[in-house]
Amino acid sequence: MDQALLSRAVKAGRRARRAAAGVRRRIERVDTVPVLAARLRPRPVLRPVHLSVLGGRTLNVAVRYPRRAHGIGTALLHLDHRGHRRTAALTPEAQPDGTLLLTATAPLHFAPHGEPAEYAEPGALALGPGLWRLSLAVTDTAGREIVAGLGAAPPRTAGGPTLPHSPDPGSGALFRPVRSADGHALLKVSAPAPQAELVALGLRWDRVTVQVRLVGPLPRHAVWTAEAVRQGAGSTVLPMPLEQHSGHLTADLPLPAMAADGHVQHTWEVRLRSGRTRLKVGRRLTDVRRPKRVFRTPYRSIALADGRLLRVHAHFSAAGTLAVSCAAYAPPARAHETSEDRP
Repeated sequence: MDQALLSRAVKAGRRARRAAAGVRRRIERVDTVPVLAARLRPRPVLRPVHLSVLGGRTLNVAVRYPRRAHGIGTALLHLDHRGHRRTAALTPEAQPDGTLLLTATAPLHFAPHGEPAEYAEPGALALGPGLWRLSLAVTDTAGREIVAGLGAAPPRTAGGPTLPHSPDPGSGALFRPVRSADGHALLKVSAPAPQAELVALGLRWDRVTVQVRLVGPLPRHAVWTAEAVRQGAGSTVLPMPLEQHSGHLTADLPLPAMAADGHVQHTWEVRLRSGRTRLKVGRRLTDVRRPKRVFRTPYRSIALADGRLLRVHAHFSAAGTLAVSCAAYAPPARAHETSEDRP
């Protein structure tokens, strides 16, 4: 009996290892891009200890350099793309074994035309869309420069409450470390998509207010309107008054019209429209893996001017889209006393 249980445990362990290996291979395929260009003179490649983009816009690099600490003058991190180069300084940190740990923390800024905007953080690396190759240039105390490629970081397995790669919460661009087919580290920069990002959700005793900002390549002088769209067959569209203050769009939900069916509950989405462009309002510029579970909102009782009392719940879908369900409270049942009921 013990031998049979041991055999099952061994087989289960083998299946688990094969499954884990399959997951790693799939992640590597997703994060792998073709070789950009072959070099005539191959460079040495250093494997990073850490390579990530935290918060959607902060590049963090740590590379172990095998030379002695006293022989290093300056060290730079290069990002190259089609003749353009961005540079960040690497800070040497002496290790107990005599080697160096070269570290860099650099803010990133999406610049579709190559130049950072006026509001960009000082010292930010202005990166346009495309693949940027990472390399190191180390100069020793004798003035000799050694250029080395940066190898790809180990693949990160999916798990936990946050996403492995999240968009920049300011611009909506995505800075994602990937690997080339020959094992070099690259930074893939993707332009933001047009979207309406929820800034604030006001749940008051008599109204629900949404505050939105527009993200992505949109016409600067476009005229926007807001509307509440009922989910399901035979969708109903209700216009919403829209105001613009300091770059944000603010609107109150048309709760009286949304609760026109009385005690029947319906779910509504909030959209912005400009010509043929329609944007669903939601929260997507975060690193949250499951917005529906994390962004929890309470049910609210809202009193309308006509005396009705509504039960309103503004919540987020699994994709981060804002949805609002509402219905009128049923009136309390009254006990009708008859002559037979009296003693």
